[in-house]
Amino acid sequence: MRLSSLLCATLVAAGLVFGSAAPSQAAKTLRIGASPTPHAEILKAAAPILKEKGINIEIVEYADYVQPNVALDGGELDANYFQHKPYMDDFNAQKGTKLHAMAFIHYEPFGIYAGRCKSLKDLGKGSIVSVPNDTTNEARALLLLQDQGLIKLKNPSLKSTRLDIVENPRGLKIEELEAPQLARSLPDVEVAIINGNYALLGGLKAKDALALEAADSEAANTFANIIAVRAGDENRPELKTLCEVLKSEPIKEFMNKTYQGAVLPK
Repeated sequence: MRLSSLLCATLVAAGLVFGSAAPSQAAKTLRIGASPTPHAEILKAAAPILKEKGINIEIVEYADYVQPNVALDGGELDANYFQHKPYMDDFNAQKGTKLHAMAFIHYEPFGIYAGRCKSLKDLGKGSIVSVPNDTTNEARALLLLQDQGLIKLKNPSLKSTRLDIVENPRGLKIEELEAPQLARSLPDVEVAIINGNYALLGGLKAKDALALEAADSEAANTFANIIAVRAGDENRPELKTLCEVLKSEPIKEFMNKTYQGAVLPK
């Protein structure tokens, strides 16, 4: 009897006895590239919820806008979270990649932040304005300048560059910089137009911006930050769950409380 009991216990532990519970399925792990702020922080807030759903996440932080797409295209990542769709579309066109926008997660209002000049009305002749040097974000910065009545563009679009400025009554000098350098440029320019995540990294607050894109503007929809995946991966169940969690009420609440207007959930 003791031998039978021991044998039975062994077989149950091995999952070989008919009718016994099957071994639990191992948790899946997603490797996700992200900008440190706010994207990686939002992912960290979502991690416990995802773990309850059987998904672990490994967050790989990037300080630029190129490598996370290169790594995703090369199969080093399952997804990334740092960019908006126009940037991804432009990257696909330039690099021949096939990345896909799986979900729109949040929007970061682009802002004009004070450097040596503390008010837009005080911008003088020849004032230096630093803007992002990548195509879509430079266009976005120029559109914000136009909205403030500071310049006028010929056929304004997401492809506009400083060469498309047709009216510049104050003779503003547009200086193109890598996005991560914009906050650091403030001591050397009159104003800088900065992406929301890099403004946060630079210790800047949306409420202190001299001007912000309106929350109900076309930009709020056009430039919403996305979960990007390789084309063909959008039906993976674990990636669908990732997107559902990032769009859930607890994560929306986290964004609103943590970033106070600098990050707006979609």
